[in-house]
Amino acid sequence: MRTASHNNQQAAAPHLTDIDLYAWISQAEPGEALIYHRGFLVVDADKALSTLPTDRRQALRGVADAAFHAAKQGLVHLVQERLEMDRFAYIAIARPRPKAAAASLSALLLEARAA
Repeated sequence: MRTASHNNQQAAAPHLTDIDLYAWISQAEPGEALIYHRGFLVVDADKALSTLPTDRRQALRGVADAAFHAAKQGLVHLVQERLEMDRFAYIAIARPRPKAAAASLSALLLEARAA
């Protein structure tokens, strides 16, 4: 996946939260993409390894967990693109909504957040 070739890919807000991600998922059309982090997620979100301030690291952990749970619910595909050595773009791509979720997308998102 090449970032430059995706016209419908949105850049993440500077400090995206889990709520921001869920809001995007609830409104995104299938195939739309959102970069939810740039860096090395496993290091950036780790308490012992991260150089991010505590509040930023915790928010990033929340976004990463939210993305993972949304993927488990079948709402997004999660992909990453290497930007350079040890730096990646972490991308959520909206999937077609599950038939059962048509009326209860908010319930799926709340369930994912609670997990």
